[in-house]
Amino acid sequence: MARIDDYKKAVELGKHELCNKNPKVVAEHSGADLETDPQGNTLLTLHFLGKRVTITWSECEFSFVGSDDQVPIQKQVLILHYLNSVTESRVLDKWIAYQEVPDGKFYLDVFQRRAKNPLVQAFGDQPELLLKLATEAYGARPSDQGDVSVVIKAFPKVPVALIMWRGDDEFPPEGNILFDRSISDILSAEDIAWLAGMIVYPLMGMAKGSG
Repeated sequence: MARIDDYKKAVELGKHELCNKNPKVVAEHSGADLETDPQGNTLLTLHFLGKRVTITWSECEFSFVGSDDQVPIQKQVLILHYLNSVTESRVLDKWIAYQEVPDGKFYLDVFQRRAKNPLVQAFGDQPELLLKLATEAYGARPSDQGDVSVVIKAFPKVPVALIMWRGDDEFPPEGNILFDRSISDILSAEDIAWLAGMIVYPLMGMAKGSG
């Protein structure tokens, strides 16, 4: 488990790398919007998990658009890793399981405990609710995988599929989380596990609230 000091160091390194890049190139590669505020500051605005996050280029400070809430440090790390790694390459439209990403087998147990198992526990008996809540939270679109599935754009170039299979008299409900193959060039296995948990846990909270 990473400590807060590790996250702070990762943010410091990520900001240093990012703010030495050309913001126009970063915006083009990442799918972010680039603009200038009335004070002349360069702003990069990125869609991330259903929200819009703005980064001021001169200071590399994070903020949610339309909210005073602080951007959590773990999310800052993921955003920085995405912006520093994403290239002009496109989404490949080829789905892979977590264990197929580099080092995914090493982190598989963490991924299952953090994301896959909670997904099944929350929506195994009510898979249709997943479609409803993921659409509300993330603007997800329905998919044709499994019995019920959705595709969420975690970042502009990082689609994530949440898939559920209904149970029956012989088998319990099952689920999975798949990623576009291109994610291997953008985020590490550890980052992907964190990202999957960041997607699933708010949905679990919404599911409890709707019960």
